[in-house]
Amino acid sequence: MHQPWRLILALWASIAAIAAVPNAGAAQEASIPGGFEFFVTPYLWMASVHATTSTPLEREPEVNSDVSFIHLLGHLDGAPFMGSFEVRNGDLGFLVDAIHLPASTTIRTHDIFFQGGNAELHVNMGTGVILWRVLEDPVQFADIGPGFRAWGFESDLGLNPGLLPGVSVSRSGGWTDPLIAGRYHRDLGNGFGLTAYGDFGGYGGGAHTDWQVLGTVDYTLNPSWNLHLGYRSLNFDITGSEGRFGFNVHMRGPILAGTFRF
Repeated sequence: MHQPWRLILALWASIAAIAAVPNAGAAQEASIPGGFEFFVTPYLWMASVHATTSTPLEREPEVNSDVSFIHLLGHLDGAPFMGSFEVRNGDLGFLVDAIHLPASTTIRTHDIFFQGGNAELHVNMGTGVILWRVLEDPVQFADIGPGFRAWGFESDLGLNPGLLPGVSVSRSGGWTDPLIAGRYHRDLGNGFGLTAYGDFGGYGGGAHTDWQVLGTVDYTLNPSWNLHLGYRSLNFDITGSEGRFGFNVHMRGPILAGTFRF
């Protein structure tokens, strides 16, 4: 299989696997009893993609793809968006996250039957998690709770006419997975802190498994602003409804985020 087709499959799997990253472990201060707190966190996840794609092709039933962050960045087709929003009231919090990611790649052919082409993929994803604070003291807190991860995507594939007429195909789809999530933060003093986040989901509702781990070093600039630098790994395994296609995706890379609290 030619490299452009490997890239198309990798983009499909990797972008679908960019499930929303939760608030990157904001170094939150103790909650205000009876009062609402809001946290807005834009972030950049510089992930490389390692995917195994199962196909119905007898000659190539599996395709292994490795795409670097720089390579993926070069195929953006528009302005992406990554950000999360969390609201808390006492021990109860609700976290939502949204990602919009448009990507495209050129299809190269032998210029006989078709004169090249183009593939586009537009992804919109959202996550919602209820976080219940089970531990809190002046230097640490821990949250746990249920949630979901939902995403939808639209793809457009076009082949320019050669000996054969041109072809244009559009597809869309989506699914939702339940999740169990947990988060732990500890202050280290002098404005620094550490945060760990993890979730696990899928259970066959959409994906077979869908889990991730995230660790950040946090720094509090002032009571309203926090910075986060860390590393995230997300692993995703899904098979199509007819069992013809499957994606086993491993995404990992550094993450940079900033949280505004009000």
